[in-house]
Amino acid sequence: MRETLPDLKQLTDAEKDALIVELWEENQSLGKQLLEMAERLAKIEEKLNKPPKTSKNSSVPPSQTQKGNQSKGKLKGIRRQASVGREGGGRQLHPDPDQIVTAKVKACPHCAATIAESEQKLHAVYDKIEIPPIKPIVTRVNQYAGKCEHCQQEYVAPVPVGMEAGSPFGSSVRSLAMYYRYTHAISYERLMNMFGDVFGLDISEGALANLFESSKGQLDDHVRAILARLRRARLVGSDETSVRVNGKNQWEWVFQNQEVCLHVIRPSRGAAVIEEILSNHRPVIWVSDLYSSQKHHPAEQWQVCLAHQLRDCQYGIDAADKIFALRMKMVLLRAFVIHKKRDRLSASTLYQYRCDLNRRLEAILKLKPTNAIGIRLRKRYLKIKENLFLFLEDASIPPTNNQSERDLRMSKIFRKVTNGFRSDWGRDLFASVRSIVNTGKRHGLNAFQAISKALTSNSPDFLFGPG
Repeated sequence: MRETLPDLKQLTDAEKDALIVELWEENQSLGKQLLEMAERLAKIEEKLNKPPKTSKNSSVPPSQTQKGNQSKGKLKGIRRQASVGREGGGRQLHPDPDQIVTAKVKACPHCAATIAESEQKLHAVYDKIEIPPIKPIVTRVNQYAGKCEHCQQEYVAPVPVGMEAGSPFGSSVRSLAMYYRYTHAISYERLMNMFGDVFGLDISEGALANLFESSKGQLDDHVRAILARLRRARLVGSDETSVRVNGKNQWEWVFQNQEVCLHVIRPSRGAAVIEEILSNHRPVIWVSDLYSSQKHHPAEQWQVCLAHQLRDCQYGIDAADKIFALRMKMVLLRAFVIHKKRDRLSASTLYQYRCDLNRRLEAILKLKPTNAIGIRLRKRYLKIKENLFLFLEDASIPPTNNQSERDLRMSKIFRKVTNGFRSDWGRDLFASVRSIVNTGKRHGLNAFQAISKALTSNSPDFLFGPG
């Protein structure tokens, strides 16, 4: 670009023509840059004018939503109420105390007069709870061997089950370490310190890693049993979330219903993972969000998660769509109300409600929103209108995929605390433990019970039996 204009009187006609062409090209270039800057500015202004995405109008988790200050009056309103144990609050009395202390007086503490037991009445009943001293139980194994004098064959004396040579740590140590690691996201260092400080057991971080890695094979049969049941399931809900493995992004998938829950971690977020897990099985119902890979499911019917749709409609309302988003949200909320009271409705009444809901939906889809968010929402629901209200036709279908999100919640916490996995076996072990824990929860087992039984049970179907 020229900083000064040359003396035009000294230029020839050819030089003037060249100068005009040069200035024209510079002008065209500056004009293009100006247009590009104007477009960028328009996009920035559009973005600034959009409402912020929060957990109430999008899939942004609550932990990433800025919290406003609450007034003292509001905080007083949510103060924890007294427990229901007995008058004045407090915890429930234990149904089977280990010992009972009876406190009665023999003489008046004021005048020393004798007081009969019959004159006294019960004043208070409460529990005092202590944890007994904790220390590891160490069993020394002296195993003998020799050579038979008759057949000259060498022999080694058998040991009881669970007392085999190898790792010195038994199933109870394995279960507890795995429970704290994979259900409370405790790091190796803190886990080592906890065993030393609380249990008086010295165990290094390396020993913990070896303990976990060697336990992976004990869980495989149980995970295969969960997978086998999933491949016979009529209904499957699915979701996925990102994880870090060896410093790279991978994806944790969950496939679940009321009976089983399977977690797998794969490098891909594509539909090929669904094909791998379900193999040739084709469920009747699929429940998920609108992510593209979830759309390419093998099920006969697809129930879209309405919780996601409510949040998206709320974002449309926040973005000033005054034609479509609010009306669509009201229809979705009406569907929830019908679902909630469906047990009290006759079949004919429920049918009429469904027909009315579909008429309302069709009327809303005929609207012509002018807001960009409203236009996008209308276009979406025109495509998936047949997948919104299947749950009103079949009571076994949930209206949301919230259960899948709850099953992944611990995985999100684990990722935040540990920043992911450093090995493939650690990744796979985590998925196996979460599969067993969440499946056991569906059958009345808490996390520690499910892990303990998985490490000690010979039956791969123990999760589905009584107790």
